[in-house]
Amino acid sequence: MHTVTHLFTRLIIVFGLFVIGYYLLINLYYFCIHVLALLELRDDIRESRWDPPFREFSSPFYPGIGIVVPAYNESATIVESVQSMLSLNYPELEIVVVNDGSTDETLQRLIDNFELEVVGADVPVDVPSEQIHDVYRSTTYEQLLIVDKDNGGKSDALNAGIWLTEMPLFCAVDSDTIIDRDALLQLVRPFLEQPKTAVASGGVIRVANECTIEDGSIKEVALPKTGLPGLQVMEYLRAFYSGRLGLNRINGLILISGAFGLFQTEAVREIGGYRHDTITEDFDIVVRLHRYLIDEDREYSVDFIPEPVAWTEVPSSRRVLGRQRRRWYRGMVETVLANRGMFFRRKYGRVGTVILPFFAAAEALGPLIEGLGYVVLPLAWYFGILDPGFFISFLLLTTGFGVFLSWFGILSEVWSFNRYESPWQILRLLWYGVLENFGYRQWKTLVAWQGLVEYLKGVDTWGAMERTGFKTEDD
Repeated sequence: MHTVTHLFTRLIIVFGLFVIGYYLLINLYYFCIHVLALLELRDDIRESRWDPPFREFSSPFYPGIGIVVPAYNESATIVESVQSMLSLNYPELEIVVVNDGSTDETLQRLIDNFELEVVGADVPVDVPSEQIHDVYRSTTYEQLLIVDKDNGGKSDALNAGIWLTEMPLFCAVDSDTIIDRDALLQLVRPFLEQPKTAVASGGVIRVANECTIEDGSIKEVALPKTGLPGLQVMEYLRAFYSGRLGLNRINGLILISGAFGLFQTEAVREIGGYRHDTITEDFDIVVRLHRYLIDEDREYSVDFIPEPVAWTEVPSSRRVLGRQRRRWYRGMVETVLANRGMFFRRKYGRVGTVILPFFAAAEALGPLIEGLGYVVLPLAWYFGILDPGFFISFLLLTTGFGVFLSWFGILSEVWSFNRYESPWQILRLLWYGVLENFGYRQWKTLVAWQGLVEYLKGVDTWGAMERTGFKTEDD
């Protein structure tokens, strides 16, 4: 018995040293990315103040953009989203809504609100998607095209829109998204500055829950009153204004949100469009673009632009949020493993040697290791071998540094665009930055383990994302 206890003690000590070393390395990486984000944000603010880049409609060289909107059972938000897109300030725009075999009133709401009629032309036979039944065009908005097809999933719906648009650029937008009116004029900036090399650019996603929508645009910005959406506000601020800005500083952006990204149409067609066998198509498509263009020895750029904003409704129940995060985790593991051939290969530059390995270590393995820590600590306490130094180090490296990174993201928000103008809103954000590390963060490690189990079981379902609809002035 003494030998077993001694062995268990040694294992606990080894595990503790491994966890502390692991989190020191990961947190150093996060800290560097956040510092780089502040430098990138400083330069971006300076440039926008002293040399406002492309005033709306002042340039005759704006490339046409096709907004591709996959929609499956989105009757609660689809009309407001389309109205938002129709009101966008951009000189040459086509909106392609792809009804992906919805079983609710999504298509009927589109027909009723936008006076659609069937287009007589035949659908091209080489569209890599499930069967397309009808293509409609609005009689009141010539730029609005509706595609009705069999259900094939989000990637399949995106491919239908990409192959049907004739625009040189396409913007992938979720159907539950409201885009700021000048957002495309800002998002297209890399394609104007570097027309020969720009292949993709991404903007910022913000939480629309509790915000007031009028005529397809955000009239009043508000923080969600309930806990889960409020905590997600904190997550989104940290992810975009720290994480992606920092990666953009070193030309290492590997993720553009599927809710708001602009791509060169031909480049995406060259790699075969979006994969049908992935559930995180936004991560997959950007990594595949990096890999393909490097293999082809082509100069290119993938950019993050912090000014343009799209607003989306986030899950407000733990059940729906857990379903979403398990899917995100499964897709992340799938994409990392599918592109493991890029890891540590100088051919793929810093994306292969630094960004992807650290991303996998931090985002894929990090929650699993942290979750083990939450199991080992009570066991160590129970057996009377809990080392106070390890316990304090573990809390500082997880909870303490988590609060620091969250407040770092709030600093970026307040210093730059400051959509939350009230001091009370900022105080609530600071509180969310603390609150998310007590309960919510631990719950996410459990979700990561559940996502891993689902991945190992071969679960590939998307899962329904239930919507309550946007808040309007009449609500």
